[in-house]
Amino acid sequence: MNKNIENLLTIANKEKRMILGLMSGTSLDGLDAALCSFKGSGNETEIELISFETIPFSNNFKKEIKSIFSNRNADLEKVCILNAWIAREHAAIINSCLKKWKIGNEKVDLLASHGQTVYHAPKILHGIEKFPNATLQIGDGDHLAVATGIITVSDFRQKHIAAGGEGAPLAVYGDYFIFSKKNENRIMLNIGGIANFTFLPGNLDASEVFCTDTGTGNTLMDAYVQQNFEGRYFDEAAEIAKKGTVNNALLLALKEHDFFFKKFPKTTGPELFNLDYLEKAKQKCGSISLSHEDTMATLNRFSADTIANALNKCIKGISKVTVYSSGGGMHNPLLMQHIREQVPGVIFKDTNSLNIHPDAKEAVLFAVLANECIAGGKIQLGKGNKGIPGISMGKISFPF
Repeated sequence: MNKNIENLLTIANKEKRMILGLMSGTSLDGLDAALCSFKGSGNETEIELISFETIPFSNNFKKEIKSIFSNRNADLEKVCILNAWIAREHAAIINSCLKKWKIGNEKVDLLASHGQTVYHAPKILHGIEKFPNATLQIGDGDHLAVATGIITVSDFRQKHIAAGGEGAPLAVYGDYFIFSKKNENRIMLNIGGIANFTFLPGNLDASEVFCTDTGTGNTLMDAYVQQNFEGRYFDEAAEIAKKGTVNNALLLALKEHDFFFKKFPKTTGPELFNLDYLEKAKQKCGSISLSHEDTMATLNRFSADTIANALNKCIKGISKVTVYSSGGGMHNPLLMQHIREQVPGVIFKDTNSLNIHPDAKEAVLFAVLANECIAGGKIQLGKGNKGIPGISMGKISFPF
């Protein structure tokens, strides 16, 4: 037997596994690294978050990613080069983190790397009948494995698409395994660049679980700030939005896209919700000269309204619902205020209440997917669930 396969079998059979989950989202703010201890798999998963850190990306790193990010005319040579370069940059961050945490690389059983999304093209967006759903994440797993000496599980989204999904959101798998609770209807709301949520029924019926994107979370607000406020990457504490007034004509124009009228589950990305989308909405409603502050106030409300509308559709006729928030958007007080005001009768908490740091949640969830890839795969979550194939995901890369 190949020694790598033998080692993998040993890891799968261990009572405890140490997995480092990695996430870099569409906000491009940094690499989330969550070191987790696992016992079991599926509904018997026991997880402990050992260490977590978000390592900010340098301005040069952000510049390189943005040169191809969500760009239909991206330079293919640049995409090719960055596939290896991003992995090596991530590997350097990982090695540095483990050294800082005083944990030897050999103590980590697996890396779980999401990679960096550079283009997301579900059929709902590209609209070309003969082509399937598609997505592309770069930051190659082989480079990560070799540079860290740790077996790496990566490129999770391709299997989801191959099995009939749209490649996103993937949070449903981890959410169901580690956050479901009998007799409590839960919604796991993640507000990243794109907002999404998972509904977890209190009866624990897997066929009722579903996960969907709701539309833009932070991506439009962040893009507008970066375009118009030099040296700033996001609207910290909604400082800019709070100075403005919502423009109702622009708000209505922003909400007219067909995406918002399609059934759950659905997925989207900055390929749709970008500055061009905003500009077209402004032209349509005659608000081209709107101030930066009023534009930000309106974009904040746009994210809140579309999130709240999706939540209300989900919980219609359901009582005693608790929403657990995570992601960068939960730190925006105005955004959260708008959401709470529009979803009455619901308890709002964050995932700290469930012993998972809200900023670590997505990295943790990819660690869960790696754990399932190696040691699980017994739960058919997709049974009876459109858009949620009952599969394990991830490609395995060996360090030697």
